[in-house]
Amino acid sequence: METQIHKVLILTVGQTIEPLEFSLTEHAPLAGVVFVASQSSYPVAGELLKRYGNQFRHHTLLLGDHEDLDEAYRKGIEALQKALEWEGRPILADISGGTKTMVAGLTLALSGKGVTFSYVGGTQRNAEGRVVSGSERMRLLEDPTQRYGLREWEGFRRAWNGADFRAAQDFLSELLARPLTASEQRFYTHLKGVAEAMLDWDLFRHKAAWQKLEVHLEPALTIAEAWGHGAKVRVLEGLKEAKGRLRAILDKENKPTFALLADLLANAERRAARGRYDDALARLYRAIEMAVEADIFEREGVLLYDEQTFAGEYEKHRPWANRYREAAGLREALNVAAGFDGALGRSNTLAQRLYSEYTGNGKLGNFVKQRNQSILAHGHQPVSEAYYTELQAYLRDLGLEAAPAWPAF
Repeated sequence: METQIHKVLILTVGQTIEPLEFSLTEHAPLAGVVFVASQSSYPVAGELLKRYGNQFRHHTLLLGDHEDLDEAYRKGIEALQKALEWEGRPILADISGGTKTMVAGLTLALSGKGVTFSYVGGTQRNAEGRVVSGSERMRLLEDPTQRYGLREWEGFRRAWNGADFRAAQDFLSELLARPLTASEQRFYTHLKGVAEAMLDWDLFRHKAAWQKLEVHLEPALTIAEAWGHGAKVRVLEGLKEAKGRLRAILDKENKPTFALLADLLANAERRAARGRYDDALARLYRAIEMAVEADIFEREGVLLYDEQTFAGEYEKHRPWANRYREAAGLREALNVAAGFDGALGRSNTLAQRLYSEYTGNGKLGNFVKQRNQSILAHGHQPVSEAYYTELQAYLRDLGLEAAPAWPAF
């Protein structure tokens, strides 16, 4: 079979030759063997090569310190690279020989890499605890990272923490394709639903996010609590709290509120955390306009762009709505909003302060000039991290804070 022809064995070498010799013969035929030996066990590898070296190609990796876990790990990575270079199919790793540190380092390096582990034990042992020659038995060992989906979970964790919820769903799909207990199947199904909800939320599809969290969040949390998995419980409990902020947005759906503004600013922070400063800046620019709309709406109860909300004492001010809708650009929008506040007899409002900052020698005018150089605005330059951070700090100084970050694993 082709898999037999390309079989490569990685072998940790200790002081006893018999189990290593047994492993070589049990795994034969072999296309190649990578020996991982210490200074003191190198002669054993040499003796094995004298006996069997003409049957396969070979490569030896020598550790300077057989009690150095870091070095053992690095040699394990090198061994895997050599096996891949030889196009090993499959790649086997026998951990019968070598010190505990050598075995631990090699196992750490090869776990989750699709390697099959083996170990030569025996039915009889001598006074020193070594397997008696002739009683050897080969055991193939399951890689626990495969059984428990540790590679997929680590991929999910990194994707979630980076707000890449599409990738997070993909990793959960891989987990769900594995053999799972009924409880695991339910948990990862619901967690995938939670990840779908977070993607909706990240894309401002707030109603869809709420509906999915309603279905999946509580069941996922219940199972995590039953398992006693602290990190999972902590994250899902944190999402229950965040869900309250989502409810506040939906209670005033399609209205400019400070809850929606905080959500927008948090969205910008997630983009910036991934190095997408142009995307983040576009959100901050919209946040300036939304802040003015939210301030007027929550203070006066009118939507500056909708004259139908100008009732009672505000009815005579309806023309301002049309002026605001026709405003060309942020400067004119701030001018209209500031004028509306002035017509109501208000002073030192957010709109008035922002307009003064824009037209005077304040920071906002300079920020907008730089923003206009963005490739997503009117220019051809990418936005720098420093510029994004400056504008973010400016908005915070105005009291415009982002919603708390979503919990991370």
